[in-house]
Amino acid sequence: MSEIAAELKAERMRPGADLVAEGRAMAGDWRLGTSRFMRERATASEAAYKREAGAAGRIMQHAHIGFRNVERTLWAMDHVHETCAKGGVTVDRFGITLDWSMGYPLAMREKAPRGTGIVLTGAEDFSRIIEATPAAAHFGDFMLGLPGALENTRAAIAAGATAIGNLGQYFTFRLPYWDDDVATTEATVTALGLIAAQETDILVHSNLDDGFAGLFLDMCCALGMVVIEKYIVDDLIGARVSHCYGHHFSDPLSRMAFHAALLKVNDTPGTMIFGNTVSYQSTPAGNYASLSSYLMADIMALRRWPAGHAVNPVPVTENSRIPDVDEIIDAQTFATRLAGHAHFYEALTDWGPVEALADRLVDGGRRFADAALAGLAALGVDIRDPAALMLAIRRMGPKRMEQRFGPGLLSGEETRRPLVLAEWAQELNHMARDWVAEKGAGALGDLGGLVACIGTTDVHEHGKYLVEQAFEGLGVAIVDGGVAVDPDVLVDRAVAGYADVIAISTYNGVALRYARDVLRVLAERGLALPVMVGGRLNEIPEESNSGLPVDVTADLKALGVTPCTSLDDMLPLLAAIRRRDTPRPAA
Repeated sequence: MSEIAAELKAERMRPGADLVAEGRAMAGDWRLGTSRFMRERATASEAAYKREAGAAGRIMQHAHIGFRNVERTLWAMDHVHETCAKGGVTVDRFGITLDWSMGYPLAMREKAPRGTGIVLTGAEDFSRIIEATPAAAHFGDFMLGLPGALENTRAAIAAGATAIGNLGQYFTFRLPYWDDDVATTEATVTALGLIAAQETDILVHSNLDDGFAGLFLDMCCALGMVVIEKYIVDDLIGARVSHCYGHHFSDPLSRMAFHAALLKVNDTPGTMIFGNTVSYQSTPAGNYASLSSYLMADIMALRRWPAGHAVNPVPVTENSRIPDVDEIIDAQTFATRLAGHAHFYEALTDWGPVEALADRLVDGGRRFADAALAGLAALGVDIRDPAALMLAIRRMGPKRMEQRFGPGLLSGEETRRPLVLAEWAQELNHMARDWVAEKGAGALGDLGGLVACIGTTDVHEHGKYLVEQAFEGLGVAIVDGGVAVDPDVLVDRAVAGYADVIAISTYNGVALRYARDVLRVLAERGLALPVMVGGRLNEIPEESNSGLPVDVTADLKALGVTPCTSLDDMLPLLAAIRRRDTPRPAA
């Protein structure tokens, strides 16, 4: 057996068929409850509701609530729904920001590090959220795909939830200090069996941007993961997978084409098209232009190809702080008004380029899915076993999956060229190249030879990718510190790679805590490597009454860490390291 074949195989994992059967057997005790959404909207499930709304040509709307306090979350849901309704705006569904600690098994959550979301435990907790409004409650992140999947799913089903996610996180997310991917797989597959056994359709939500699709360089491979996930969830387990995308699609052409392509490979109603928050790079007033750009594309695509998705008008303050309820209401009102204008643009729209790109994505996506399944089978993976297949995909990872099975032609002996380069990669490549041309020309000779170890505190690795591209342009060598890496492992990799500096990318509200842990590990090992941290530099204080994150830039500086809000902030530290010629730590 080859080395990679041995890596993909889990000797001690139970067969997927047994896990699915165990989940199905639990349906005798864990049946779907009746929610306020079902009662007041006279529907059996969100899937049924979506099909009716799509047939009627109505654009549905999704609002996301991101407070850490449960009481404030309940009040916000009620206030947003009622205020919008009085203004003629219908909020069809609410997404609830759950805390990442919910991914752990229930017995471990009390001692788990907290993030910025709320924590729910039993069915009673879920029911409070579900009964807050007559809109559907969407429990996406940190439910499925993590070791606490079964406990979360049972509680949500009993409370009446009919959209549960996030399957995409299974393939990419890793909880701090949790490395048992077999237990994670078993919990997830058993939970999917329980969902499949319900008499009413429960949407298995998968946010593609949180899975491999957000990491592939080829957009065809992203669509190919839809085909693979549908094969696993629908064909092997008997549930219904429902997809979400949109975080990283700025170009209206790619947003609409991916929408059309998605419908060609999965006819289950979608959950939502997420807002393109990476385009929010201006003031709130300036961000309304970005909001209008992606919303109009989504609305027009849904009018032409009703797919069940709700649009997600993200408040224009999202990239700087948690939006207030009035800003959520403003965004929802904006979306409804914009939808009223959309039909005027249809006569001006040439759908040919959209349909052509959609066909290209479908062709490349199916080729990738077919090649991946055949290739995994050739490596000894039982592709009829959902657990074995899921674990093999997770362990192989997006880079090796794309390199081995991507549909692009080989441009050399080792590198596969994307058929449709992912938009996020295009944007970050251009950003890094332009920055190096503007800022780095004089520093290339000075910084060449430096070594930087780059890691992330969580699964969001686009910031890491950008820094890597910028460092390469400056001549700085890179040690891969890993994604969602524990502080001690990051330091170990920096030492092993003879790094001159550690660079940390963070997004999940743990910037200060993580930096402290890295410094502690360095001190314990008698090292004094410089550390820089970039990304979302906020955290919720332990003594907080509001549950809102605060900026920790000053706190990071006080620790001796260099906070980086832009690429420019890295240069002084890199230049200082070069001038000092800091000795590298011994491996």
